[in-house]
Order: sequence, then C-alpha cells, then structure tokens
Amino acid sequence: MSRKRMERDFIAADDEPVSGEELGEGDESDLENDYSSDEGLGRMRGSRGARGGAGVNGKGVSTRSASSRDKGKGKAWEGQFERTWDMVQEDERGTLEGAVSDMLLTSKSRRVLRDTASIQRGIIRHVYLVIDLSSAMLVRDFKATWLDLTLQYAQDFVNEFFQQNPIGNPADHLKVLQNKKKLEARGSPSLQNVLQLAKTGLSHLPPHGSREVIVILGSLTTTDPTNIHQTIAETEAERIRVNIIGLSADMKICRDICEQTNGVYRVARDDLAFRDLLFEFVLPPPTFAPSKSHVLGGPSPAAPTSSADLMQMGFPGLISSTFPGVCSCHGKLKTTGYSCPRCKARLCDVPTECRVCGLTVVNAPQLARSYRHLFPVTNYERVMQTSDDNSPSCFSCAFPFTTLAHAVQSAQLGYLSPLGRYRCPKCMHHFCLECDKLVHDALGFCPGCCE
Repeated sequence: MSRKRMERDFIAADDEPVSGEELGEGDESDLENDYSSDEGLGRMRGSRGARGGAGVNGKGVSTRSASSRDKGKGKAWEGQFERTWDMVQEDERGTLEGAVSDMLLTSKSRRVLRDTASIQRGIIRHVYLVIDLSSAMLVRDFKATWLDLTLQYAQDFVNEFFQQNPIGNPADHLKVLQNKKKLEARGSPSLQNVLQLAKTGLSHLPPHGSREVIVILGSLTTTDPTNIHQTIAETEAERIRVNIIGLSADMKICRDICEQTNGVYRVARDDLAFRDLLFEFVLPPPTFAPSKSHVLGGPSPAAPTSSADLMQMGFPGLISSTFPGVCSCHGKLKTTGYSCPRCKARLCDVPTECRVCGLTVVNAPQLARSYRHLFPVTNYERVMQTSDDNSPSCFSCAFPFTTLAHAVQSAQLGYLSPLGRYRCPKCMHHFCLECDKLVHDALGFCPGCCE
C-alpha cells in the first residue's frame, strides 16, 4: 500500500464531517501497526464511516471544533485582509442603517479644527522629505512593510503638498518615489548626516522662504560619525525646522532634535495615524520671530529694522507653434509650452523656475491659491439644536441633513454634531460635514460668505 493512497484516504475535506469516535493513544498505535496492511486500512475506513460526533480527547486534535471556533476569522493566509462584512449586523428593525451609520461615524470622527489665528506663514517653502532606507524599514508591522507604506503615503503627500502649495511642480519628485529599484532598504540610518545634508542644501536659500526637514524614521538607532549635538546646534543656528515621524518607538535624540529646532516629533501608532501625521505638514508652518538672522522674515543684515522681503515672479504666456522648439527644462522639442516673460525661454509646465534666468514662473490662479493659508476660513460651529427657521438642507450642496444613529454615545461624537449641521459664525448658514471638510481642506473660502 503506497503512502499517497494512505494520505488520500485519511485526509478529510473541509466540508466533510470527521470521525466522531474519540481517537486516543490506542488508536494511534493501531494505525501504526496497520500502516502497511490492506486489512487494517479497510478496517479504519469502515470505522470512520460508522462513527458520529466531533469530540476528541487525549492527544488527538479536533479539526471540527477548531473550525467552529475560528469561524469568521478566515484562513491564515487571509490575515492581511480585513473582513469588514463580519462587522455589519442588523438592528432591531432588521435593517443595516445603524451599522452603516456607525461605520461612517468612525471614518469621519476626525473632524480637524484648524488653527485660524492670523499669523505669519511662509508662502515659499523649501522642504526636504527624508525617508529611512535602512533594513529596519523591512519590518511588516502594518499591512505592508514600512518602506512600501512610506513610499505610498509619500506620493500622496507630494501630490497634496503641491496642491495646497501650488508654487512648484511635483512631477520630478513623484518620478523618484516611483522608482523602487533605487529605493532598496539596507544598512543603518544616520540622523547626523541628514542634518548635515539639510544644512548644506538650505543654508544658502533666500530669506523669503521657510526651511523645513521632514524625516520618516523606522529604525531605533542612528549611526553618526561625530558629535550629533554640535550638528543640532548648527542646524538651529541656520533656522532650519526639523520634524520627525517615528514608526517604531519614542527616541530621546529625536525629541531633542525637534525641540531645539522648533519642530514636531510624533510616533505613529498605526498606518492611519501615520498618514494623518504626515499630512499635517501640508499646511505651511508659522514663521520664526524676527531675530538678528536675516532668514525667515528676520531683519536684513544691511538694515537694523525688520523689513519685508520681496521676490520677483513672472506670469508666463501659453504658446503654440507649427514648428517645434527646444524647452529649457528638459532640452526636448515641443510645439506647445509656456514662454518666460523675462528671457522668452520655452518651458514645459508651470509653476517652475526658469533654467535660463532663474525667474519663478507661476500662473496667477496658482499664486492666489497659495495665499489662502494666510487668511484661513473660520472653523464652523456645531449645531446641537435646531428650530423651524433653519433650512432642512445644506446651504452648499442642497442635500438634506442626516442625523447620526441614536446608538451613538456623546463620547463618540467628539467635534461632530448629532444633527449633522455646522454653522458658519459669520454668515450663519448651515453646512453638512462633507461641505465643512471641503471648505476648510480644499476651497479655502465659505460659500455663504461669498453670497
């Protein structure tokens, strides 16, 4: 009798009931004695068909009870997927309205109240995005490795960054982040080398722009060639703000770097929190107070008092010609593009910096959109009770307001309104939650105040 035949006869399918008679040590010994016997094999098959039940004692393993106990958890190889359908349950009326409302509440529970104070912020931003490429980024703590998750969120961050700060072009940055062949994780990181690189690349920049460094660190160690504290002091002297997002645990050296450079240090507890922490740096940070240094709004070295720093910008014209011309940015022949208003060089896309004369070329709508961070929209107020005079639908999208499920407790509401209404303190119009987020995250102005 071959071994393949024995395994085919004794392995039951997932939906086939297993033998009910208890399989103890004596049965195991009988199986070993009758392993090569056709008579013993037939006796075992016959006993399996006559048995019923699912209990197993002794050293045996109950596959039936394990299947019942793990029902709803999926296979081991399905552990990376979320079985969201298991969380949906019917309410007392037999509908899924309560479950859907709770899931929507969970996804919208983070209604961010932005800082709407009138403070000076940098319009022109010079930012270094540093990603840890050490072997520690290969840890699979979330659904994917830290490196894959970081590269995915970094691309989303770059797109959102240039959408909210439209004086720049994200094409070259996205091309680098999408080239995974050059982003292999190996070795150990060095925070001192990061600070040295940032100090070398940002110290010579003009004073009208901010100087920022965003570090995504997954390692718990840093391999530095010399004294890192001296490098931190030099970075602080150059008015460079260093922000660090940790993926593993809190590190004192990271906290010291951020505190001395007026940056922010946070540790992500999960993948969603990691994305939220990274997107907090989309908004321009407040500028430093004026000091003896001429950078970041401080007084000029030639003037004893503080003065505004101005920079030249040009509005290009869209051109289209029958014969192609060479663009100054890539050196390729193109029939369409933009013309620099100063040197008349051809440019592929805007906003950008002219490679010939160095002029910052930007469209007027893009420049106007970058100023909305200086005049933010006031946060809408929660409406806890309504009257007959209030409109039953949102002022912006005209959809009727929907109240939250009654099972939702007040502790779960946070900054949410149980009536689904949010009122502008200036125009007193009511808006829904979706329009509230759209106004403060994308539009930058209140539709009711513009009426």
